[in-house]
Amino acid sequence: MIRSMLIRILLVCSVLSLSGVAACSAGQPSVALKGETFTVDLALTREDQARGLMFVEEMPADHGMLFIFPNESRRSFWMKNTRIPLDIMYFDGDLALVSVSENARPCVADPCPAYPSAGPARYVLELNAGMAKQLGLERGDPLELLFEP
Repeated sequence: MIRSMLIRILLVCSVLSLSGVAACSAGQPSVALKGETFTVDLALTREDQARGLMFVEEMPADHGMLFIFPNESRRSFWMKNTRIPLDIMYFDGDLALVSVSENARPCVADPCPAYPSAGPARYVLELNAGMAKQLGLERGDPLELLFEP
């Protein structure tokens, strides 16, 4: 099901691109948060979710990673093998902000600290550290998916 969703996203982006609409940012999905748009890599499979942004040396300010889970549950992330500090934003099934772990630092020694959600989440957005503060995020802020999930 997740693979078919990704194929649909790519098809929608291709059709929009052919018709002159630049809605998919060079074929990649995007999200909007507090009026700002971010191009996101999708972490849909367990393997993608386990790898996340490991070993990424830098990320453009308008990029991030969106983790999409099949259901709402309390989530917890860690920063093992992650090289850049991140803001980790947890959203429920209605795409409302549940909580933020600001400035999660790369892990330098085992065991790595965990960054848990304050409540059940279905979507998790990782952006460069400092973005949550810059956007002035508050609990309940909506995340908009600019692609067909």
